[in-house]
Amino acid sequence: MTVVIYPAALAFLVAAVLGRPLVAWLRRLKLGQVVRADGPRTHLKKSGVPTMGGVLIVAAALAGTVAFVADLKSAWPLLLALLGYSFIGLFDDLSKLVANRSLGLKARHKLILQAAVALIVAFAALGRVGSELLVPFSGSTLALPPWLYLGLAVLTMVAASNAVNLTDGADGLAAGATAVASLTMAAVAALLGHPDVAVFSAAVGGACLGFTWFNAHPAAVIMGDTGSLALGGALAATALFTRAPLLLVIVGGLYVIITLSVILQVAYFRLTGGRRLFRMSPLHHHFELSGWSEPQVVTRFWLLALMFSALGLLAL
Repeated sequence: MTVVIYPAALAFLVAAVLGRPLVAWLRRLKLGQVVRADGPRTHLKKSGVPTMGGVLIVAAALAGTVAFVADLKSAWPLLLALLGYSFIGLFDDLSKLVANRSLGLKARHKLILQAAVALIVAFAALGRVGSELLVPFSGSTLALPPWLYLGLAVLTMVAASNAVNLTDGADGLAAGATAVASLTMAAVAALLGHPDVAVFSAAVGGACLGFTWFNAHPAAVIMGDTGSLALGGALAATALFTRAPLLLVIVGGLYVIITLSVILQVAYFRLTGGRRLFRMSPLHHHFELSGWSEPQVVTRFWLLALMFSALGLLAL
């Protein structure tokens, strides 16, 4: 398991060392978070907290990957997923800051960019590991036609990146949950004989842990879309190159629940003419408005992330 421990440890150290100067630099640039006006009132105090801290996660993950991956050329699709989605998020964050609002790029523009990067990664995965998928709890594989595999791969990357983005709504939530999921997928990659994928995913997990040091409540920095989209893209790419996108649904069960809460809220609101299923979506905001403190929500959701990861390992 050295392919997991060493890159994770290095990425953590890089994030821990660079975190404080990065936060100070972002403050000097006045790159402060724009908080949504209709969010929980307790979140209004986050306005002005430095955002785009995802660059710290990406830098630390790159350091851990480059230092320990055996064949850097073979890792280019994984790095493309991380960097490509990070740049999309960076443009989104910058557009929010320029317009001084909580919404950035138009949804369709963001979706097109996400799908374009995902398609390149999907073709690379198809050529590298084929179109067979591991079926959780069965020990068998499911062979898909290439066209269907490509569609599923693109959907996996776009869905995962947006799901992590939805999860990034409370201090430490997305970073901590993704640390758990990434380290779990690193273990999966190692067990399935994909050491370079394991190194990459472990580096992402270690970077998330290092970032959580500064992102824990009360957050000194926020990852922004620069971080959340990159993390979702990295998780999805890891799943594709281990033939485990179906397993990611289990390991990332927390993201699935949070995303479903948004979908159900919107559908229920439209079907009932304005009634709400939850006090607020995504789901973590519902619990905040129900009386849980933000640290309580985050800690309990981290426990759910651990449970889903354990279930995912059992499903191998």
